[in-house]
Amino acid sequence: MTYPLNDTAVLFIDIINHFSFDGGHKLIKHTKEILPNLISLRTFAKKNNLPIIYINDHYGLWQADFKKIIAHCKNENSEEVIDALKPDEKDYFLIKPMHSAFFQTPLQSLLSELERTHLLLAGVAGDICILFTAKDAYMYQFNMHIPKNCMASENKDSNDHALYLMNSVMKANINPFME
Repeated sequence: MTYPLNDTAVLFIDIINHFSFDGGHKLIKHTKEILPNLISLRTFAKKNNLPIIYINDHYGLWQADFKKIIAHCKNENSEEVIDALKPDEKDYFLIKPMHSAFFQTPLQSLLSELERTHLLLAGVAGDICILFTAKDAYMYQFNMHIPKNCMASENKDSNDHALYLMNSVMKANINPFME
């Protein structure tokens, strides 16, 4: 990695997901394609003592309890992803009401308290929630690495376009994650 790890936090966006919506079958397919990379990223973060922050949709539960969100989302489609990447007691877990991980969440305050200025973003959906989060992170002047091999969307063209925008407009590094 080419950035100082002591400034870095890893954000997993909408990893706990039921994939039970129009287009969910496409998103889970693409998510399973990047799953080995997401697992490697989580392992790297744990090995290097990087804070891991999960920011997730609330699914109408409105409780920032990852065990309740997992119980609500786990099904035969999502089980493999959830089991491989679920948070543990040392990770942070926030719920969000809309697309951006920053919108009406304590994420910015948490990152400030942790003294983190570089964000490593991963998860789904790249062309919606990660894109909106990257836009806000850019506005708050965070440096970002959004590895193209750690982000999935329903449609690969939309995913590629989102990566293009995050790189060209928001100055994010989109090089693949490689430990």
